[in-house]
Amino acid sequence: MFSFRVTVHVFSHVWILYTFFFSSQNAFLWSMDMTLNSIHNIALMTVTLFPIRLFLAAFMMLLAWPFAFIASVGRNEMVVEPQSLWRKFVDVALRTIMRVMWFAGGFHWMTVKGRQALPAEAPILTLGPHSSYFDAIPVTMSMSSIVMKAESKDIPVWGTLIKYIRPVFVSRSDQDSRKKTVEEIKRRAQSGGEWPQIMIFPEGTCTNRSCLITYKPGAFIPAVPVQPVVIKYPNKMDTITWTWQGPGAFKILWLTLCQLHNEFIIEFLPVYTPSEEEKNNPALFAHNVRRLMAKALDIPITDYSFEDCQLAMAEGQLRLPVDTCLLEFAKLVRRLGLKPQNVEKVLQEFGNRARKMEGEKLGLEDFAHYLDVPVSDMLRDIFSLFNEEDNMIDIREYVIALSVVCRPAKTLETMKLAFKMFEAEEDGAITVAELACILKTELGVADLNVSRLFAAIDTEDTGKLTFDKFRSFAEQHPNFSEDYLSTDNTGRNGCPHQPSATPNAKPQTNGFCPDFSPRVNHHDTTTDGSVKKHN
Repeated sequence: MFSFRVTVHVFSHVWILYTFFFSSQNAFLWSMDMTLNSIHNIALMTVTLFPIRLFLAAFMMLLAWPFAFIASVGRNEMVVEPQSLWRKFVDVALRTIMRVMWFAGGFHWMTVKGRQALPAEAPILTLGPHSSYFDAIPVTMSMSSIVMKAESKDIPVWGTLIKYIRPVFVSRSDQDSRKKTVEEIKRRAQSGGEWPQIMIFPEGTCTNRSCLITYKPGAFIPAVPVQPVVIKYPNKMDTITWTWQGPGAFKILWLTLCQLHNEFIIEFLPVYTPSEEEKNNPALFAHNVRRLMAKALDIPITDYSFEDCQLAMAEGQLRLPVDTCLLEFAKLVRRLGLKPQNVEKVLQEFGNRARKMEGEKLGLEDFAHYLDVPVSDMLRDIFSLFNEEDNMIDIREYVIALSVVCRPAKTLETMKLAFKMFEAEEDGAITVAELACILKTELGVADLNVSRLFAAIDTEDTGKLTFDKFRSFAEQHPNFSEDYLSTDNTGRNGCPHQPSATPNAKPQTNGFCPDFSPRVNHHDTTTDGSVKKHN
């Protein structure tokens, strides 16, 4: 069972989780509070300025298409051609057209601070915070390369414009895509300035700019100097922010084009040259660059990531409570590289092995052997989450927790796996105590009363449940966790202070900057943001 008694640091992470996901510093939530006057202004602009701006922006994109198409025809994606006179003309023409497009959208003047380094000085530009598709502004200003989903190149007009800037494409269908992407970034970054600079948003997703979330290490693996670049939108009304939960893409476009003027500030910070230690430790490199950028922005950093947000807000039948230990567990799993690529296959293998053990408890050494990893501080932290008073753990609980982390919205799939590990051979059923163990682990809590739920399913009072009965009940009662599970834990059904502006909003991934970073397990990070090195 998850043990809160043995690790004091878990409580600190509970508080961090509470303040991060259910306060104004939740980087993935955004809502706009509009006054009556602003509503009147938007209504007026909607029937006057908005259609004109939308037409001009679309026209500029269509105008840019033939230039990008001609420049991209017959180009070798592995070689950079000499910058001939006609290519220089196309480059200037496209920059001009894009600038007119942004001007038409209300970005009348843009403030540029500092100096953009040359490709030979800093082949990679790390931008943040990433908060909107309007972050494409610096890309069009410099015509730098970016990292994009491979599917983007097939989008009419937009795909042609994207291909012109020679992006590094990530393919969802290719299992080796992340590795290939990092290798391509390294190849370009180490070309001595021959290739265009690569702009990377290391957060990997959009936030509301209240803090900088954990940087993915992909931009820092090449171990070359990078130039940190910070972006600001100091507008009176923020119509720019496009987060995981909040206004949709079209609403953001509509409201932004309805503003008389939109301000944009970009600041190029001094080039950051990694130390030898940072070259050998991309995660440390990323952390230090993030800290530098946060200082320039005067905002805090948080060690929670987009993956943590996905887990906390998954649309499954069991919503995680605010005091769950699963976020801490998920973070440790990622850092140890224990999150499998072939999730279904690995979980089934783990489930079969755990079933054969028939509840046999494991010590730390046996746990490390089971996972085929060495004993380390991070493994001890994982072990402590499941540790009972005898310093032993039930491996079935680890498998259940891993299933939740890997597929948070698939409640019934995790329950099926749990039943398979706990059920008796003679009747394929579990007891109320076993159901309590399963659900406590799946929610990541120490106390949970399941007697009402068990009684509601076991109408014949047999004292046992099969998975078929549980599944049938869950399908008939999709809100069974709220209706039948006792709220023994604080925040079991969510925090009463959770922002209510968009209570029914569906999670949406923006897809602007995909995760191309391979798993790097060189460091751990403490709750105060400092890096803890492992020898």
